[in-house]
Amino acid sequence: MTALIGGVLSLIIGFIGIFYFFGYFLKALAAGIPIILILGGALATYLGIEEIKDRGSSENFEPEPDDLKSEVETLREELKGLKEEKKEVVTEKKEATKPVKEEKKPVEKEDKKAAEKEEKK
Repeated sequence: MTALIGGVLSLIIGFIGIFYFFGYFLKALAAGIPIILILGGALATYLGIEEIKDRGSSENFEPEPDDLKSEVETLREELKGLKEEKKEVVTEKKEATKPVKEEKKPVEKEDKKAAEKEEKK
């Protein structure tokens, strides 16, 4: 609320000052216009030069479409190779972690009886 009151008072005092010191206001305005034109012209010149530089560098930057197509193809082939390598590694890991099954030998009757006696002891 205080900002609103301060703003309104500044507007009123500013308009009174312009009417009371109108001659000085015109002299200040007349003195400020050339400075504003000089600074604005310098900024426009700088931006124009930068635009020309950007346009020139962007023309040199455009790669040929054939180069991009060949690069995409090589990357696809490389990706396929990496996928195949990954599949091979995964299958090797699965095979390495499989439990080894022991082959059971047929046990003769006598060996069974001897084994049972040893278990009883």
